[in-house]
Amino acid sequence: MTTHTLHFASPQWLWITALALFGTGALFWFSAKARRRQLAQFADPARRDALLASHSKVMRVVKSTLLIISLLLVGIALARPQWGETEERVDRKGDDVVFLMDASKSMLATDVTPSRLDRSKMAVLDFLRRHAGGRVGLVAFAGDAFLQCPLTLDYDAFEESIRDLDTDSVLVPGTDIASALFAGSRAFEKSERRKILVLVTDGEDLQRIGIEAAKKLAKDGVVVFTVGVGTPNGSQIQVQGRGGEMEPLRDEKGQPVTSRLDEPTLRAIAETTGGTYRRMETVAGGLADVASALKDPLSRPAAVFRKRLGIDRYRWPLAVAIFLLVGESLLRTRRRKVAQTADRHAQPIA
Repeated sequence: MTTHTLHFASPQWLWITALALFGTGALFWFSAKARRRQLAQFADPARRDALLASHSKVMRVVKSTLLIISLLLVGIALARPQWGETEERVDRKGDDVVFLMDASKSMLATDVTPSRLDRSKMAVLDFLRRHAGGRVGLVAFAGDAFLQCPLTLDYDAFEESIRDLDTDSVLVPGTDIASALFAGSRAFEKSERRKILVLVTDGEDLQRIGIEAAKKLAKDGVVVFTVGVGTPNGSQIQVQGRGGEMEPLRDEKGQPVTSRLDEPTLRAIAETTGGTYRRMETVAGGLADVASALKDPLSRPAAVFRKRLGIDRYRWPLAVAIFLLVGESLLRTRRRKVAQTADRHAQPIA
């Protein structure tokens, strides 16, 4: 949805408001029922009518309605309604970095927690918050590769692409590292900016041509940092069965598939292009070499990004809610004339 049309920046508050409205309505209903029960125990019907003569049921309904509407408007304000747009200038300095994320079934292995794929996604998001300065892009690959997020300074869009990545993102099974390297290199523009690829994978190159692809990229000045996810001992790959339970992935012979980290291949790819290899033993540690490379002050050209932002309009529903709450507090549930008459009749005779 574009920022020109009405939308909500925090729509989760609408669901919370709906639950709050339901709870408040139920509370009013139970309170009214409890009052009727207490009055029935306190006095007989004739005396009860006399006691309630000064009470206005209409005004009580009006006050309750105002409270409900006020609560609804507060919820709408918290959901941050927006329409129209404004631009924010964002100045960034840094190199272009394209992340090549392995989305093959082997990334479901749990020799690192919570899984290889989840650990990889957490590491890239942590790197983005801590070290990224220039444009970032994302290539998802398995048996094939495609550019999921072009080079951008919009980190929110990149983060959304990372979060959406799963083993169903690439329909072709397998692990073709060469395809990923070439897809990543095509994401760069012809310029003087450094070209950095970050390959995040368990290294099981089923096509066995990743190293040859790296040699071709090295001639074009592309630097590849490789990050290994997993352990050399490996782990069985767990997939969801037909009944919803987790079960081992099996090969053509019916044997459970065990996936192991292929460090020699990843180290060779990195060294061929002038990059480095590191195993992802911690969330932040795997990308430490990339962060160090990006700190080179001589290779940090400036870039300008104009980010479109929706204009918040929460002040209008919030102002109306405050007005209604003030009005509700000033309303009385007793009829003034009836109440005064009842008070005179209740005075003792001297």
